[in-house]
Amino acid sequence: MVYRYVILNKPYRVLCQFQDEQGRQTLKDYVPIPDIYAVGRLDYDSEGLVLLTNDGRLQHRLSDPRYRHPRTYWVQVEGHPTPEALEHLRQGVLIRGDRTLPATVTVLPEAPALPPRTPPIRFRRYIPTAWLSITLREGRNRQVRRMTAAVGFPTLRLVRIALGCLELTDLAPGCWRHLTPQEVAHLRRLCSLEPVLGELTPALEGRGFYPG
Repeated sequence: MVYRYVILNKPYRVLCQFQDEQGRQTLKDYVPIPDIYAVGRLDYDSEGLVLLTNDGRLQHRLSDPRYRHPRTYWVQVEGHPTPEALEHLRQGVLIRGDRTLPATVTVLPEAPALPPRTPPIRFRRYIPTAWLSITLREGRNRQVRRMTAAVGFPTLRLVRIALGCLELTDLAPGCWRHLTPQEVAHLRRLCSLEPVLGELTPALEGRGFYPG
């Protein structure tokens, strides 16, 4: 069996699936590779790193919350979070009566070098914004947005920049590439899986595929 491992920088307003009855953009509009599936989900209105693979065991290990693999996000919030709000995020907040696991939260000293979002976020003229780096070890539905809202600083923009040992680096929105053999080996070690014995797809880069 040929295992495939692909990393995509998912743009804003793209569904993290390959079909949509409402005609919205999906992963199929960007990655022209059959029979691979996203590891976990990234919300329609979020951006950044998505891993796709046909390696079912790896997909399970990375997605199952029992294994607590880290996911890191750059998060633009409305307002400047207070030290109390930041500590609340670190310790865990209540979402629907259940407390989130402790998170790693830091304030970025300046806005990260990200491409402009299309469409751009809506700024409120007299309210400043701040950027946070948030690392979670669980993956609840819309968790980051619910956490920042719970402490009074709503999320304006959300970009996943890392999953486990993988990082987005300089991959442009809508672009994808195959993982290198070294990245695959590192990822499988992280998941306590044996090395891949079969063939790997070469680490080529590609842009989105647009039908028609």
